[in-house]
Amino acid sequence: MQATCRHLLSLNDLTAEEARALLARGTELKAMHRRGEDYRPLRYRTLAMIFEKSSTRTRVSFEAGMVQLGGHALFLSARDTQLGRGEPVEDAARVLSRMVDAVMIRTFEQTTVERFAAYSQVPVINGLTNRLHPCQVLADLQTYFEHRGDIRGRRVAWIGDGNNMCQTYLEAARLFDFELRVGCPAGFEPDADLLAAAGERCTVLHDPLAAAAGADLIATDVWASMHQEGEHAARAALFAPYQVSEALMACAAPDALFMHCLPAHRGEEVAAAVIDGPQSVVWDEAENRLHVQKALLEFLLVPGP
Repeated sequence: MQATCRHLLSLNDLTAEEARALLARGTELKAMHRRGEDYRPLRYRTLAMIFEKSSTRTRVSFEAGMVQLGGHALFLSARDTQLGRGEPVEDAARVLSRMVDAVMIRTFEQTTVERFAAYSQVPVINGLTNRLHPCQVLADLQTYFEHRGDIRGRRVAWIGDGNNMCQTYLEAARLFDFELRVGCPAGFEPDADLLAAAGERCTVLHDPLAAAAGADLIATDVWASMHQEGEHAARAALFAPYQVSEALMACAAPDALFMHCLPAHRGEEVAAAVIDGPQSVVWDEAENRLHVQKALLEFLLVPGP
């Protein structure tokens, strides 16, 4: 088993100092890219991207990021690999990590990325699991820092399902030292172990307006994720009071930002007037997936001074 290289399987794999440095570096790399600077520290390096779940932003951001840093990305769908079709995850990790310089995995179970990382000789990045989505929340926080400065001591409201995004915000609340209020229907709270770990930094409320009160950032996601399509109708009825509407945004701080990891369903989890309105930073948030992931790849693959 390999235990020496760094991975990003959850935000808990970073120290507070490393996490803040990643956000700052993401902003710096974005500025360098816009200036047209030629910065290619990952020449001849290869990232294997394993997708057991479909994706637009994750694939494009990692692939474009590797190209911008001078490297190459290999797209491997579930149809292109033996992973999950008889080959143990551990064996796939042993083989792939002898051929590439890093692996990004977008899959269902958190245990899959953890098992892969345990047997990998190279860094492994969690591109999304049903439990966590660390790269997206890093992009969210980079966006907040760019628009409003440090999030320490601020109030964030998560409105909707206590899903993988919500659960990653629980980790982020500890790492970046902010208050998180989760507004969700009863029975849709985030996992109890993550709530317990967040301690006093997180409060779960079943009143969305109370959760949004005074918040500096309002964030949400779709009501039915990719593995929950069959529950969409039932969830839509249950979550209707949890739409991020103009009335809900009015409960937040006057300069509150709105974020959504996308894709969004206008008229469901968010009103069109909100996502397309002046408080929305969703397009900056989406772009920052590219830049914060470049910072992460640099952090994991380029030796420090």
